[in-house]
Amino acid sequence: MKAKALANKRGKTVLGRSVRSQLGWAAFTLPVLLGVLIFSLYPMVISLYYSFFKTYTGTTNLPDFYINGFLNFGIFNYKKMFTLDPEVWQSLGITALYSVIVVPASLILSFLVALLMNSKVKGIGIFRVIYYLPVIIPTTIWGLLWADFFNVRFGLANQILSALGLPESQFLESADTALVTFMSINLWTLGASMILWLSALKNVPDELIEAAKLDGAGAFTRMFRITIPMCTPVLFYNLITGIIGALQTLGSVMTLMGDSGAGPDNSLLFFAYKIYGTAFMSYNMGYACALAWFLFVIIGALTLIAFRTSKWVYYGDGGES
Repeated sequence: MKAKALANKRGKTVLGRSVRSQLGWAAFTLPVLLGVLIFSLYPMVISLYYSFFKTYTGTTNLPDFYINGFLNFGIFNYKKMFTLDPEVWQSLGITALYSVIVVPASLILSFLVALLMNSKVKGIGIFRVIYYLPVIIPTTIWGLLWADFFNVRFGLANQILSALGLPESQFLESADTALVTFMSINLWTLGASMILWLSALKNVPDELIEAAKLDGAGAFTRMFRITIPMCTPVLFYNLITGIIGALQTLGSVMTLMGDSGAGPDNSLLFFAYKIYGTAFMSYNMGYACALAWFLFVIIGALTLIAFRTSKWVYYGDGGES
């Protein structure tokens, strides 16, 4: 009887510990789950619902299915997007051009900077911090600083060009130079990618490099046969995040241009800015939601293609992806 009672007591103790463990797990994960449901999943579902309403300003709780006797629910916004709104294709073209140039340039330049920062030189840590500092500058401050720097009348950029004997430029005030100037500005924040590249370079085994040297492999061969293949997971990560970030370019344009909007002749009309303007300047929430879902599909498709073609990524002992 005593043994049975002791066994029951132990069973209740184990059960109690299991219940407390489950409650603890739920207490820690519940806030995250609620955050995802409330701030991510619900907005996505409701925006898809709103995207089918031709007229909805967002000022009322729910849009009307009928307005003045006419049906307000349907695929009107998607028809307008593909057939009636030339700004959609203009903004897509600007976003695509920006992404095609900036993403590869960022990958290459950040890798080259990481190679320099991987040098075994005294005080190299100070330079790593200096290169990373632009990343932690808030977007608002970042935009104000560059707006002053490229100001045509009193900015430092034209003063530097004049000192070098070069002709002055209109920079952000001309449709011919606005996008190029904006691209150069965004290449300034290479520190985030550089840190990831640097961590990958640190994980390249020195034994492989030394063995390649003994076999007579030159620096070029070692770079493209050992270093870069070993860093392909970071390359793939930077590629994916770079594409997504480029397609969602918005905050930097708003803070940089201020009241100028999307730049002269809409030369900085990125697709994300088109969505923002439609929603909060034109107050057409239904159409803005349709545009946002179109961008979501584009990002999802490009990401899927990237993963489907990622067999070149090397994951150590597990082989290629």
